[in-house]
Amino acid sequence: MKRTTFFITGSNTGVGKTVLTALLARYLRERGVKAAALKPVCSGDRADARVLRTASAGALTLDEINPWHFHAPIAPLLAARREHKRVTLDDVLAHVRAMQKRFEVVLVEGAGGLLSPLGEKFDSRELIAALRATPMVVCPNRLGAVNQVLLALAALPRGAFCRARVVLMSPSKPDAATNANAGLLAEFFDAKRIFALPWLGGSYELEKVLKDSRVRRMLRMLVK
Repeated sequence: MKRTTFFITGSNTGVGKTVLTALLARYLRERGVKAAALKPVCSGDRADARVLRTASAGALTLDEINPWHFHAPIAPLLAARREHKRVTLDDVLAHVRAMQKRFEVVLVEGAGGLLSPLGEKFDSRELIAALRATPMVVCPNRLGAVNQVLLALAALPRGAFCRARVVLMSPSKPDAATNANAGLLAEFFDAKRIFALPWLGGSYELEKVLKDSRVRRMLRMLVK
């Protein structure tokens, strides 16, 4: 693959960004692609960063995956301020760009939703723009998804919209909108860039999940 940076963002926190990022990392590495998964900024525990380290087969240390970690389970900007620390856009960009030199594909996972503040005067949108990354917008596939996805797409930086992918994460119990959301979104966004990840049965065993041909097909198309 040519050198590429994907930025995994979402409609909110807890929507499946880490699951998708980990699956992509493991899938790419299985194909022989030198890939790294990062979550540069996080608050609360570091469980997500640990999942990404496992998915990357230990290619990076925990601190390389997640250089800025703050303890309070609130927006990273506020959590950093509680600890009298600062995270700047330049610092995060420098770290990701160093990784871009080492790896063919860099997967960068944001914290929270697209516009959730990550540090002083920047959020995921500024990172996507500065890195010229391809955004992946993750959203639970349930009632309300169409509005949430369209809001996120509208907020993307100029030029990123035409590269964006949408990933709808299927719930354990579909609702009346689950099977219709992708079709409705296709009236406003390129259908070829809308993907629905099937319910994974609550499993975070990457090898097991990647045995599902539907999952592998979707991942292949996502990074194409």
